[in-house]
Amino acid sequence: MFEKVAVIGFGLIGSSFAQALKRSGKVREVVAADKSEEVCRQVQENKLADNATTNLRDAVLDADIVVLAVPVGAMGHVMKGIAPYLKEGAIVTDTGSVKASVIEAVSPHLPEHASFVAAHPIAGTEHSGPLAGFPELFEHRWVILTPMPETPLRDVEKITTLWEATGANIEIMSPEHHDLILGITSHLPHLIAYTIVGTATNLEDDIQSEVIKYSASGFRDFTRIAASDPTMWRDVFLNNKAAVLEILQRFTEDLTALQRAIRYADGDYLYQTFDRTRGIRRAIIEAGQADYPDAPDPKTASPASE
Repeated sequence: MFEKVAVIGFGLIGSSFAQALKRSGKVREVVAADKSEEVCRQVQENKLADNATTNLRDAVLDADIVVLAVPVGAMGHVMKGIAPYLKEGAIVTDTGSVKASVIEAVSPHLPEHASFVAAHPIAGTEHSGPLAGFPELFEHRWVILTPMPETPLRDVEKITTLWEATGANIEIMSPEHHDLILGITSHLPHLIAYTIVGTATNLEDDIQSEVIKYSASGFRDFTRIAASDPTMWRDVFLNNKAAVLEILQRFTEDLTALQRAIRYADGDYLYQTFDRTRGIRRAIIEAGQADYPDAPDPKTASPASE
């Protein structure tokens, strides 16, 4: 049983994490912290946490674990602000989708009496805000931990226990390996989605309206991804540029090969490529990593039940 967990940043991930912890019964008190008074009001009204505040000091005082669920570009700033108020033995963790730069930003501000266990839940939807969260978000999903060599093993075990309470599976790897893997599985797809939807917005008005009207499933899927939080993804690309640029170069080479096959009517190459890649989707479904059928739409979400 953890006495107090403070979640700083109460968007989709922070809200879902808090709700999952409350439901698990593993935490006596879950405190939400967000700079927005409106977000704190929604948290209180919908009972998404035990308490909510815009004051970071009040949130982290006496907290056993502090979770940084803010955009990766803000991690260092928030860590600097809370450092003087962390109790002896406090563990700080995060939910950022980039790990090397977050560790680099947080480490200089980490007091000697606290530790940092970097983490990334591989989960999410295109919606954002506290009402977009739901406690099942992490069930059977992977959470990657990238602890530093000097991080005490007992603290890694505590963060593992905390995430397992949400129903997540745990994997441990180096920050650099994480950033490369996520560059292909998450960051590149978002970059492509933003680009394709951006191309549609640059078409003539009459064509653009028809693109929207007759959107097939492929374009609809791209627009879903491209609807993700712009601040978060701006920070992701700026803080994982090396891995993203490396993967983007490989993608460009593969795209050029497909372009050549289409130009010269190389049907065999196209078929073999499509047949090989179709297996990836099947594997994702078999691994239980497909979409969330019951994820709430924050525009229509009702107050959470007690």
